[in-house]
Amino acid sequence: MFTVVTGGSGSGKSEFSENYLLRLDEQTGGNRERFYIATMFPYDEESHRRIARHRAMRRDKGFQTLECYTGLKDLEIPERNGRKPAVLLECMSNLAANEYYREEGAGPDCAGEIIEGIRRLRAQSAHLVVVTNEVFSDGIFYDRSVEDYIRVLGQINRQMAALCDTFAEVVYTIPVCHKGELI
Repeated sequence: MFTVVTGGSGSGKSEFSENYLLRLDEQTGGNRERFYIATMFPYDEESHRRIARHRAMRRDKGFQTLECYTGLKDLEIPERNGRKPAVLLECMSNLAANEYYREEGAGPDCAGEIIEGIRRLRAQSAHLVVVTNEVFSDGIFYDRSVEDYIRVLGQINRQMAALCDTFAEVVYTIPVCHKGELI
């Protein structure tokens, strides 16, 4: 099962996604390895605070954290006892920014690299939930580089929406399903 969860900043999409992955796992027998793919590069004090908050949110939920700032297509997710794991990727917007802007990233043509990584991750997972940000709805004009990055993220979001089984938007902590069914 491949689920994409989007929403605005502070919408509750992260907490919803974690709990949703746990429900998916429980409904299919549970006891899977659970991996949290963390994509936020800790570059300043604010990012360190956000990382700490997210770690606290998922404490006691059984996730093993894998840090992946770039190169998602090269990430290997191990199986345990022949069972594929449950995987949460948090967050596509950070991964896309890392790939787009960081020296070791794929640059402006990163969408294809990232989608290849999503396809590989999907094949390695029993359940994959990807968190992303809503784009193009804030009404703010940005400089050319940021506008280009937002277009890349929009392209990635559209491709993930086409590939996924379920697509949900979290609005003020309320999940709204746009494709498939939420459990």
